[in-house]
Amino acid sequence: MRTDIFARLDREPEPPKIETPRMSRHRIALFGGTLAFYVAIVVAVLMSSWLVTLDWKVMLFRPYQQWPGIHAFLDYYVVLGQRGPTAVMVACWLGWRSWRQHTLRPLLTLGASLLLLNVTVGAVKIGLGRLGPHYATQIGSAELFAGGDIFPSGHTANAVVTWGILAYLAATPRARRYLSAMSAIVSLGVGLTTVYLGTHWLSDVVLGWAAGLLILLGLPWVEPLITRAENWIFAARERLGARGGAPAPAPVAADTPRPVPAAVPAVGEAAAQSEAREPVGASGPPTAVVTAVTGRPRAHSTPPAHQGHPARSERTPVTPAGSRRPPHADRTPRGGTAPARPVAGG
Repeated sequence: MRTDIFARLDREPEPPKIETPRMSRHRIALFGGTLAFYVAIVVAVLMSSWLVTLDWKVMLFRPYQQWPGIHAFLDYYVVLGQRGPTAVMVACWLGWRSWRQHTLRPLLTLGASLLLLNVTVGAVKIGLGRLGPHYATQIGSAELFAGGDIFPSGHTANAVVTWGILAYLAATPRARRYLSAMSAIVSLGVGLTTVYLGTHWLSDVVLGWAAGLLILLGLPWVEPLITRAENWIFAARERLGARGGAPAPAPVAADTPRPVPAAVPAVGEAAAQSEAREPVGASGPPTAVVTAVTGRPRAHSTPPAHQGHPARSERTPVTPAGSRRPPHADRTPRGGTAPARPVAGG
């Protein structure tokens, strides 16, 4: 029995009305405060201040030796900050949302945020060139401009952006709160895990948090470009469909009988059949016969009889075979009784 539940499942889902975040005053204030904090961390490391001293204390403490029991677990947990695996997982979820909501905004927003992450964080990494704790050469030094690429922490910034984009694209305020808390916990854990493993300084992780938060706070400025890109993609798809889309043939039902093409006889067979059907000596207009080779009609008729000679059907029957002499009226055919002759001489 069909119910309303199955009817709702069969109906095409309608895209929810999701409000695009705007750059409100509160958001602009947060962006400005985070940017100031970001610059302060960079300046503190450049000046080899107390923050660099704290980095060395945590590094020499060697947390991975103090708590070796959680090392194996944290080796897997830190994968939540790697760009490749996390981007694939989040892209699968957002791709499903894009298909259900008939919009490309989730995927385009993820792509724009990752692009901004690579450009901004990558530029600072290469520009400052800080070495990691395992490659440090001088105790107490900031290890800047030495060809490294760990400042800020890419794992931490990627965790903030990748998991925070789920909260940014949430459809309801309640979902946005829960996802914001989840992304904060995951990114905080990933950053501290890199410090535990000794792959990053503590200041690297702090700057990575700030870098990821700046990208999330500044995404509303990129929303107009995302909308234009989505409209352009849909318009290009419609143009391609209209240009190369030929009308498909109408489907034929399985039970509908299909016409069987008539067999076309060969040239010799067609001529023989036409001669067999046409009476000999018949007079009349020429009969149109279609040849099997060219498919064009040709005029075909019996040649006229010679003048002064009767037709074949009007001639006398031919003498039976075996007798070359003409028939005589006074001869008796074989098997008949001869007439009586008069006897001469009485």
